[in-house]
Amino acid sequence: MAGSGRAQKNKAHKTRFSSKSSRRDHKLAGTTKEKNSKKSAVQQSAKELRLQRNKNIRDSKRAILLSERRGIKGDKSAPRVLVLVPLDSRAQTGELKKRIVAACLGDESCAVDAMETENPSEGSLGSISIPRLKFRLTVLEAPYGDLQTCLQAVKVADIVAFVFSVAENDENVFEKSGKPVLSMLKAQGLPHTIGIPLGLGDVASKKRADVWKLYHDRLEAEFPPHVKTFDGSSNDEAQQMLRHISEQRPSHLQWRSQRPYVMAEQLAFEADSQSPSVGTLRLSGYVREQSLSVNKLIHISGIGDFQLEKMEILDDPCPLSNKKFDGMAVDAHKEILPDPNKQEALVIENILDPLAGEQTWPTEEELAKADVRDQGRKRRKLPKGTSDYQASWIMDESDEEEGSDIENAENTQEMQCDDEYQDDASRGAFEEEETEADTSEMMDDEPLSISQRKEEIQRLKEAVRSDEEFPDEVDTPMDVPARERFARYRGLKSMRTSAWDPKESLPADYARIFAFDNFNRTMKHVTKKASCVDEAFSACTGSFVRLHIRNFSSSVAASLLESYRTCPLVACGLFQHESKMTVVHFSIKKNDSFTEPIKSKENLLFHIGFRSYFTRPIFSTDDINMNKHKYERFLHAGRFSVASVIMPVQFPPGPLVVFKRDAQNLHYVASGLLKNADPDRIILKKIILSGYPLRVSKRKAIVRYMFHNPEDVKWFKPLELWTKYGRRGRIMEPVGTRGAMKCVFDGVVQQRDAVCVNLYKRVYPKWPQQ
Repeated sequence: MAGSGRAQKNKAHKTRFSSKSSRRDHKLAGTTKEKNSKKSAVQQSAKELRLQRNKNIRDSKRAILLSERRGIKGDKSAPRVLVLVPLDSRAQTGELKKRIVAACLGDESCAVDAMETENPSEGSLGSISIPRLKFRLTVLEAPYGDLQTCLQAVKVADIVAFVFSVAENDENVFEKSGKPVLSMLKAQGLPHTIGIPLGLGDVASKKRADVWKLYHDRLEAEFPPHVKTFDGSSNDEAQQMLRHISEQRPSHLQWRSQRPYVMAEQLAFEADSQSPSVGTLRLSGYVREQSLSVNKLIHISGIGDFQLEKMEILDDPCPLSNKKFDGMAVDAHKEILPDPNKQEALVIENILDPLAGEQTWPTEEELAKADVRDQGRKRRKLPKGTSDYQASWIMDESDEEEGSDIENAENTQEMQCDDEYQDDASRGAFEEEETEADTSEMMDDEPLSISQRKEEIQRLKEAVRSDEEFPDEVDTPMDVPARERFARYRGLKSMRTSAWDPKESLPADYARIFAFDNFNRTMKHVTKKASCVDEAFSACTGSFVRLHIRNFSSSVAASLLESYRTCPLVACGLFQHESKMTVVHFSIKKNDSFTEPIKSKENLLFHIGFRSYFTRPIFSTDDINMNKHKYERFLHAGRFSVASVIMPVQFPPGPLVVFKRDAQNLHYVASGLLKNADPDRIILKKIILSGYPLRVSKRKAIVRYMFHNPEDVKWFKPLELWTKYGRRGRIMEPVGTRGAMKCVFDGVVQQRDAVCVNLYKRVYPKWPQQ
């Protein structure tokens, strides 16, 4: 009987709340139904907004991905660049390039486009359109043995094909000749890579599969897994390689994707009629990665920074199809002139004002002090009717005494100035000696024979070994007082905690550079500003443009007209401030395969992204918890150091590849990354003066051979001593006339111990030579 009071009643749930809804009802028991309904509506709307926001994010990411994929296969994207990199001398890339071009020209429409593109009068690189695969291709060859040209070609590559010859009995060719090239290119950063072995047809059919697997495994060991390998001697494999390239999504390198760049497809030069030494360089090519603004500065790789006179958007010389798209027809034959109010000025050095610190007129404070001084003087007895002007010419006895005191003070001041001048002259002489010693060790700038070069390398290797075994130890000269020889050095209680003013006694070159209050904040502001492109003064990605570069040297242009077909020429856009000189720091590590020593202030070639400079870096330790860093005489192998150079500003990221010139060859010696730009980084050169105990009496000892006269002992008396067995001490007084000194320590000193003292001076990178 369901309606009676005898109906079955089940036992209630033992927990406090049987569900989340009952728990919510319990919380809202004291509120009215209207409040409950309003709160539930707010909660429901918040949930819907959150779901809608997530859906919008997913849709935007999907739209970006689809636009990239659709832009890859179409007229709105630049042709892909395929670079053939040989890993040994037997790999013939010329025959392989002909086979790839023949595979591209399999379609008749493609052949017509190629003939229109390859016009010898224009000097084009010859991009090829492949309508059946819906993409365009430019094939470049990197010469074997020319590391710099190979690196320059890979910088603009969308796909890198490593070409190597295979042999049945020779298995070490790839390791010997290809390792330096691979390590250099991996340090620079590689896009999508494939492998192309040559010579598989000459291998016996029974061993062909084993040889193929052997070289494929070696290639996979150097690069990420699933690297595709194609037989370069087969036409069918060439067709499969083209299909693979067309389907691949290009990998955007971070350092390259932030800036717009144009690879020179055509190049021409027009000299100025009034000044034939300069003229206008006309560089034509496709805009890649980002939109290019005519108001921004551009950098020509290996040449320098320039302003654009104007920019023309032209018809695509290698269209994917004969149909004209509406979007492309609007931009065809469009000329863009820079806005004088918005165009960035080409500023390289800071303008030095030598009279900036001069005082030409007394301040109000000085005038007030002069009035107080005049009121404090005693009143003189003067004849009646004497004016103030006449009174200033009347001298009494007190004035004569004051005049004599002033003359004496001036004489003593002149004597002190003479002494200071002599000290400065002596310091300058020692500075010249140090610079001469440094430049004498830079033997790269002098023509040397093979035997002299070997002797110099052996001498530097011995210096490196002594620097590793006895770091920073210096012998005190016997013919020159130590207080004069080490006048620029000072002692520090602690290198980590002691104060050192970064603005103190800066060299004259530091007045020509620029500094940032906050480098990271400036970088964020500049990159955010660069993302907002003014479409009226810019060309979008994939457009074929002609850049008119003003004030270009005629001699440099003549060399570029001959070399740009073999070594790619790139014009990349610059961010704000990237043409100004400052002190830039790199994290650098020596290449393991390079065994010769690399000395500080040695002339090296730095490749940072699309830019390259000859610099003389100084090396220092990378101490994170310190504001002072120790100078290193050599770049030691097996660990990272910091290389500091004076060069134009560049914002991270930026891969670094370092070359050293030997006679006419360039050797890959080191690699690294761009850190920051900071002129206030303090780099201290440390030297250690050592002496030996002559007589020891528990905590006291008489030390000799650290100095050679008692005046030097008194001069360096405030410095703290330390021993190689961990004792600390100080100098008490000189003993005798030969430079011995009495010292006291915090513990018992051993007779076999060595007594040392640390001295520091700040070093600065050199201004780059033109």
